[in-house]
Amino acid sequence: MKVVTINQIEKEPFTLPLFTSPDVTRQVLLPESKEYEVNMVNFGKGVRNKFHSHDYEQVLIVTAGKGIIATKEEEKVISAGDVVFIPANEVHWHGAAADFEFSHIYMNSSQTRLTQHED
Repeated sequence: MKVVTINQIEKEPFTLPLFTSPDVTRQVLLPESKEYEVNMVNFGKGVRNKFHSHDYEQVLIVTAGKGIIATKEEEKVISAGDVVFIPANEVHWHGAAADFEFSHIYMNSSQTRLTQHED
């Protein structure tokens, strides 16, 4: 068994072509897990990821700020305490609302592959 305290895990830059800005950090919460990726992602004001999909389900747990989760059909405002379930292969994006920073924990299968649908 292992217990981690998020505030004690160092934030590292998380710069990928997937994001609309480099103002994103990541905290790897369970690096030893063989089945799951569990990370905290912290977005600067108005920063989001681009439309993408995963070939496995994804769960987001919002921990701070105000954000948006969107598909091609709808957008929803999300904030601390919200839990989001994203089905496998659903094209979506998520990130900070315009004037807010935003953080969430994401959980994926360690086997998932991400496909970016937006340049």
